[in-house]
Amino acid sequence: MDAHVRHDRTVRLLEARLEALAFVCERSPRGEARYERQIAGAAAATRHAIALELITLEEARSIWATVAQRHPDTAWCRTGLTLAA
Repeated sequence: MDAHVRHDRTVRLLEARLEALAFVCERSPRGEARYERQIAGAAAATRHAIALELITLEEARSIWATVAQRHPDTAWCRTGLTLAA
C-alpha cells in the first residue's frame, strides 16, 4: 500500500468513525456519556494518525470540524480535536 492510498484510507476511516459516533450519541438517551471510551478512542486514533504522519494536523482539524458541522448537538465534536491534539 503506497503512502497516498494509506492517507486516503486513514481519512475515510477517521471520518466514518467520527460520523458513526456522532450519529449514535445524538440518538442515545444517555448521549455522550455512554460513548466516552469510544470518543477517547477516536481522539487517540487521530493523535496516532498525526504522529505517524498519515494525516496532517490541519487535515485532522478539518475532519473533526466537518463532522461537528453535520452534528451540532454533539459537544465532543466541537471540542474533540482538543482531545486529539
